[in-house]
Amino acid sequence: MTNMNEQVEFAKLAGQAERYTDMVNAMKIVAESNSELTIEERNLLSIAYKNVIGTYRSPWRTISSIEQEANGTEQQQELTTKYRQKIENELKVVCHELLTLIDKHLISKATATESHVFYLKMKGDCYRYLAEVATDSERQKLAEESKHAYKNGFEIAIDQMTVTHPTRLGLVLNFSVFHHEILDETNVACRMAKEAFDAALAGLDYVSEDSYKDITLIMQLLRDNVTVSIHLFNYFLYNHLFLIKFRQIWTGNQSEFNDTDQPDEQ
Repeated sequence: MTNMNEQVEFAKLAGQAERYTDMVNAMKIVAESNSELTIEERNLLSIAYKNVIGTYRSPWRTISSIEQEANGTEQQQELTTKYRQKIENELKVVCHELLTLIDKHLISKATATESHVFYLKMKGDCYRYLAEVATDSERQKLAEESKHAYKNGFEIAIDQMTVTHPTRLGLVLNFSVFHHEILDETNVACRMAKEAFDAALAGLDYVSEDSYKDITLIMQLLRDNVTVSIHLFNYFLYNHLFLIKFRQIWTGNQSEFNDTDQPDEQ
């Protein structure tokens, strides 16, 4: 297939069959074309890469947890470490492929504010995924790249998009997750999510019926994240061993903090 319309239709078909690698390959061709992506094409690209990357993030967390338990023989530990590294390398390849698409083809062609913010969110997400599996100075460098992309998108969204715009809400949601999971700044994450939720709630009466479902879904994730943060802070305040215990809870419950890559995303 070489026709762009056929590639888009093939991507839809691959998505229905949950063949996300095929979906990625088709949408990569579309993204590398000379045309700006439509909203539909942009969403298909995002869904494709989100699902492929997800097949590495979840197994990486599982294997990393097994590795940290340090059970088994030395040979078993070595096998676990090598497998974790293999998953990491595969995740890095996909993330860097997407980052190249974003920087080389997508942002430069984006004429609409919504598209520009959407791609900056994707870029922030990609660097966040890379930071999740990195350590020390490399993690810090990737975290800075992620923060820079989110911050740029956030500033544009605040200036040019309504408080109820789904793309703006999605970016704020994932930016708050970044603060929580990567920077350990749960207070910042909580404040950011709460402010976005309160502002969107105040403007909810003025949104169109078509956008209502998407907006309220993201608002629910924002509210859930605030709830998680409050529980963490309560524990932090009332346990005299809070520093040790907080780390233990945090390490075991990262997945409870929602972002727009959760399975219930529309």
